[in-house]
Amino acid sequence: MTLIKSISGIRGTIGGNPGENLTPVDILKFATAYASLVKANKVNERAKVVIGRDARLSGPMVQSIFQNTLLGSGIDVIDLGLSTTPTVEFATVNEGADGGVIITASHNPGEWNALKLLDKNGEFLNATVGEQLLKLSESTDVSFASIQELGNITVVNDYIDRHIEKILSLPLIDAERIKSQGFHVVIDAVNSTGGIAIPKLLDRLGVSYKAMYCEPTGNFPHNPEPLEKHLGDLMLSVQEEKAHFGITVDPDVDRLALVDENGKMFGEEYTLVACADYVLSKTPGNTVSNLSSTRALKEVTLRYHQEYEAAAVGEVNVVQKMKSTHAIIGGEGNGGIIYPENHYGRDALVGIALFLMLLTERQQTVSALRASYPVYFMAKEKIELSISINPDQILKKLGEKYSDEQCTSIDGLKIDFEESWVHMRKSNTEPIIRIYTEARTEALAQDLAQQFIEEIKATS
Repeated sequence: MTLIKSISGIRGTIGGNPGENLTPVDILKFATAYASLVKANKVNERAKVVIGRDARLSGPMVQSIFQNTLLGSGIDVIDLGLSTTPTVEFATVNEGADGGVIITASHNPGEWNALKLLDKNGEFLNATVGEQLLKLSESTDVSFASIQELGNITVVNDYIDRHIEKILSLPLIDAERIKSQGFHVVIDAVNSTGGIAIPKLLDRLGVSYKAMYCEPTGNFPHNPEPLEKHLGDLMLSVQEEKAHFGITVDPDVDRLALVDENGKMFGEEYTLVACADYVLSKTPGNTVSNLSSTRALKEVTLRYHQEYEAAAVGEVNVVQKMKSTHAIIGGEGNGGIIYPENHYGRDALVGIALFLMLLTERQQTVSALRASYPVYFMAKEKIELSISINPDQILKKLGEKYSDEQCTSIDGLKIDFEESWVHMRKSNTEPIIRIYTEARTEALAQDLAQQFIEEIKATS
């Protein structure tokens, strides 16, 4: 059982012992800490926070504790109920709220849940504020509201519809053009809130669909991380339906993965590449992804004579880099699309709309589109270290060894070679180094990962 505190929120397994899992005691602690932060930085006369959750079974319990703690702290709550992470991000900004909370463990299995905490901009808390939150969560110096100052709940049930309206209003989205194409797709929404949002979006875009696992029961039919090994049903159904492509998302709908008309994975790394291709074809500008994302995005960006920058891993880091470089689109290689014209957050719904526009423009099959992009393959490995070994020293030594290559040390160590790269990051929660590689073939990517596993062993 696990409780993990990171820049992406507080996540853990439900049940067990406080401090070791995400228990009611832990939820209360972090809710109290978040309430203190919100009140200290509020822009409204009375602080208000937007809350939504995915469909996982523990969601109502977690939301109830967190929400009522905010009320007891004198904070008004806008309750979206079942929602998506990007919808809560959009709503936080749209409501002029002082913060937002999404109750979701993203791609983690059903026994997990988490608190994704947003600031008034609908963006994840940065590292500095995150540290403040952790300190406050351990403090006993807490004062709650009097009876006259208790917060109030406003239930709003139509924010997914409002979010979709915002997407349809974007200048690069032409619903009528998409409708004219007669697209047919298959959806796997892993029985979470994508099963509410994606059909609503496709209905507005005139796209017919077969819905698989679209009942928001929280009973995930398979591991909810949208990887090929979990998506056999979707890949088969696309072929049987003779669909144009397949769509799948994680439980909170911030990651988008696609399946081509032949039932083969488009590649979650290439979701962002394709969406950026469309946006860049219409609006010149820069792009950003994290250090562990495919090089293909950089190459496509250069095709349009624009600039690409890499950020440290983590949505908050990508957003910061996008703002500083005035990027027009960015995200992470796990299928996360950040389109600032929409909002600064990963959003599978806007990704679907952009991808449909690209197909409408190109008049290509999904497999042909994929073949038009630079071909890269990735490998992801990890190596366990003894407690006595300092991973920072290992990465420093490897950086010195490969100083003649292009090295980046803003997040672990990334070494760029002419036809490949390796990115090594230490874990913040366990004694391991994660190793990501990319090369022109699957075998070369795996060989490169094994090479650096051996180098880490030799260095330690």
